[in-house]
Amino acid sequence: MPFAVYALGLAVFAQGTSEFMLSGLVSDIADDLHVSIPAAGLLTSAFAVGMVVGAPAMALLSRNWPRRRALLFFLSVFTAVHVMGAVTPGYGLLLATRIVGALANAGFWAVALVTAVSVAGPGARARATSVVVGGVTVACVAGVPAGAVLGGHWGWRAAFWAVALVSVPALAVIARTIPGERADSHAVGGRAELRSLTEPRLVLTLLTSALVQGATFCAFSYLEPLVTRVTGVGTGWVPAVLALFGVGSFLGVTVAGRIVDARPVAVTTVGLVALTAGWAGLALTAGSPVAVVALVLVQGMLAFGTGTALISRVLQSAPGAPTLAGSFSTAAFNVGGALGPWLGGITIGAGFGFRSPLWVSALLMVLALGAAAALSGYDAPPGAERAGRSEPSQAASKRDNDRNHRIGDH
Repeated sequence: MPFAVYALGLAVFAQGTSEFMLSGLVSDIADDLHVSIPAAGLLTSAFAVGMVVGAPAMALLSRNWPRRRALLFFLSVFTAVHVMGAVTPGYGLLLATRIVGALANAGFWAVALVTAVSVAGPGARARATSVVVGGVTVACVAGVPAGAVLGGHWGWRAAFWAVALVSVPALAVIARTIPGERADSHAVGGRAELRSLTEPRLVLTLLTSALVQGATFCAFSYLEPLVTRVTGVGTGWVPAVLALFGVGSFLGVTVAGRIVDARPVAVTTVGLVALTAGWAGLALTAGSPVAVVALVLVQGMLAFGTGTALISRVLQSAPGAPTLAGSFSTAAFNVGGALGPWLGGITIGAGFGFRSPLWVSALLMVLALGAAAALSGYDAPPGAERAGRSEPSQAASKRDNDRNHRIGDH
């Protein structure tokens, strides 16, 4: 795997840490900037919305730029706004930096996915994707807890400084290793790319991806109250359970990266079925610490392994959208990340208890299975499709020849 792909993964690690680290810093930010807890929590929501909106918007903005220039621009903006966030005296400016940082993050993700596949080559599409997505899983395992530790010892601003510092070596490596030529998108018009993204096969793949991520983040967002109030373990176990989910997710993207290119449909199908059963199983056995520990690890592995396979399929299914395919995949990921916790919160607020988000996750997976079943109708082998097209063409050619012979006889 080219070293440039790992540099992209390092940058995504920094960005993933930034996206999720505020969950452990909300109280400190609220106290320091004299705002309410909900207002501090809005910083996370603003980042998520910026990711959804920013992915296609930033991809369109940079679609005719050389990929190295686009990556350096987005990562430089991301780094700069974290320096600004670390020194800002007020909440308003911090909120603005989160929105701008999310836009830059979304633009970087969109370009990084297609760049990683391009640099690694079509035979290593899934493995390159897994390295980039793996940056997020490592952020869950190491980056987010490290941000919480830094915030606890030196204040929340230290976490912002750390994200900026981690981004610097990624900037240097990207500048030296990513080719400077233009992307393939200069040969494809923006409208043509957008049209290709409306094809049913791609829409269904994106829908499946969003539903899988919705199920994942619905369950992940409420693991803390689940393990403390249903499983009955102490709060000291919460970081370990969250880290276990992160370890599983890292294993999932690593394994998926090595097998998806050979069996994309089989990996996706098995992953979807296993995830559906797993979330339902976790809901039923949430009172058992042993079951929770085992299923959290397995579900983290399945969720991110299947997610990697779906991202790879999006990039494979959209050759007519070399720039926007990655951005829409990023948007689908974050739509699920926003939808799942919201639905889980509704069920908890309605009094259905802390197991209810797991049932919501299982239901979202049932919907994902339905979307995947519809998608299977578009997964006919390319050779069969070509044969189907060639047979009528040959028949038409034969009819034309017969007609010409009859005309010649007359």
